[in-house]
Amino acid sequence: MSIAIAIDGPAGAGKSTIAKLAAKELGFIYVDTGALYRAIGLAAARRGLTAEDKEAVAAMLPEITVKLAFNENHEQIVLLDGEDVSGLIRTPEISMMASAVSAIPEVRAFLLDLQRDMARTDSVIMDRREIGTVVLPNAKIKIFLSASPECRARRRYDELIEKGMDVNYDDILNDVIARDYADSHRDIAPLKPAADAIMVDTSGEDLETSVNKLLQIMRDRI
Repeated sequence: MSIAIAIDGPAGAGKSTIAKLAAKELGFIYVDTGALYRAIGLAAARRGLTAEDKEAVAAMLPEITVKLAFNENHEQIVLLDGEDVSGLIRTPEISMMASAVSAIPEVRAFLLDLQRDMARTDSVIMDRREIGTVVLPNAKIKIFLSASPECRARRRYDELIEKGMDVNYDDILNDVIARDYADSHRDIAPLKPAADAIMVDTSGEDLETSVNKLLQIMRDRI
């Protein structure tokens, strides 16, 4: 029988990194749901659309294909119209676009069935902001992962600097705060813990400590 684990939380809380490592340790499939929304955000940006162009974004959806796949190194990648855009979807601009398009009902419907189908056929760990409340409300384990805005901004800054990108910490912190507000105040599936979610704060913790903490929670309940 397949087992679904939902990890929700604000931007930069470490959801994706921790979920990937935990899935590898448990032998589960990691489903990068945020990457799917980022791919749609990238498709919209390439067409010159903005967050306010909701009807145009909805009209774009039948024209594109978005899917998760694995490359020759067995790493999960996201394909937009067959193109590997895994690296292109991680910029602050596309992060904001992903947050904006995720509030569009047509976008959410476009991706909902894809995500649920994965959980029906395999044991998965999914992360984003509404997995436990909307996408997989019957998930066996629900975790709400958080950290302070300053901690999350510093992690994102260090990650982008390591990739050679020219970024400013204050800009990233402002981005984090803006995304928190937008995600928690949107009309559709706002960011909030599921009623039965386990709350985990990783402020000040290194990656190994955070992963071990979540793995212990998961193993205790599987």
